[in-house]
Amino acid sequence: MNNSSSKPRLGILASGSGTNLQKIIEAVQSGEIPAEISVVISNKEDAYALERARKHNISNLFINPKDFNSRIEYDKELIKILKSYDIDLIVMAGYMLVVTPEFIDTFKNRIINIHPALCPSFPGAYGVKDAFDYGVKVTGVTVHFADAGVDTGPIILQQAVPILEDDTEESLLKRIHEVEYKLFPQAIKLFCQGRLKIEGRKVKIFPE
Repeated sequence: MNNSSSKPRLGILASGSGTNLQKIIEAVQSGEIPAEISVVISNKEDAYALERARKHNISNLFINPKDFNSRIEYDKELIKILKSYDIDLIVMAGYMLVVTPEFIDTFKNRIINIHPALCPSFPGAYGVKDAFDYGVKVTGVTVHFADAGVDTGPIILQQAVPILEDDTEESLLKRIHEVEYKLFPQAIKLFCQGRLKIEGRKVKIFPE
């Protein structure tokens, strides 16, 4: 991480509307997260996350995967850009591409992701729908370090969300989002405070 005189620098990867990004921006601006957002990058040109970044004068980039011959080449470009911003922590906030092993290795233990289910259950792009359709009584939210698998990295924080008898997938998703908006900034804060230590599959959280 950068020297103690400067705040940790965050690089945000996002593919969609950026609602989690918005909460992270607000938490940074309020001082809850002791960091600065250096850049927001999206693989989607029309991702509203980029507009959110523009509104807050945060550097933002659309990098088109179609401009590259492979995902490996695409991720090499991302690595180059993120290194140019001297990023301390990469935050995948609704980033819908699985990153390559080289990307993971380059930023080992410095990438965190959020998943709308209780990992290791219901990994992948449809965590809310899969849990709802399966009929589980409890699902939730997981914030974890990213590894080479899909939603398989060491878990930082989890919070359960009960599935109610009259829930629809939409009502469940709304309550899951409410938990995400609290849990994600909290995990980023812990990282930026240097209070996380990975030991095998477990993440230890140290008191302030």
